[in-house]
Amino acid sequence: MTSPESEPKKSFPTTIIAVAFLLVVALLTCVPYLVSIALAGDPVTGDASPIFGVTVPVNYKQWELIAPAEEAAPLDELRAVVGNQVAIDAYQDGKLSFPNGTILVKRAWKRAQSPDFASATIPGAATTVQVMVKDSRKYAATGGWGFGRFINGKPVDEAQHRTCFACHEARARGHDYVFTRLAP
Repeated sequence: MTSPESEPKKSFPTTIIAVAFLLVVALLTCVPYLVSIALAGDPVTGDASPIFGVTVPVNYKQWELIAPAEEAAPLDELRAVVGNQVAIDAYQDGKLSFPNGTILVKRAWKRAQSPDFASATIPGAATTVQVMVKDSRKYAATGGWGFGRFINGKPVDEAQHRTCFACHEARARGHDYVFTRLAP
């Protein structure tokens, strides 16, 4: 048995290096997890739609415009459909059907008269955000699309979500159930 005085003492720099190494390992282990938590879902609209489980995508307001539209009475809305990069690529390449991973978001606002230009109509109060997600396996029963309709960041009730596919099936079956065409 050796006495404590006969054990070799660790040098101070070796201890510092070991602690620094452990900190780096801990950071490399934890940072991806913390980043995934921070980026998971939109912090304001993280609720999922009934039936489909669709959520409002993070950063959709920065996505590229596919096309604007105007909805007549009784809705009297201005609308803009934006898409993720998969959607934009599919539109630009003329792909039908849309590939899995396509996400389309329709933003809608009440129409308002511009206070600065009398003949101009501008977006007023936001009304809805509607989302379509293409996953042909998960949503096989609804043409490969999952749907979400949100008001103030919260999904509308299940009854309203049950009407989504029927409307798209009746009116847009020949265009992979998508109404919106790429604006020229």
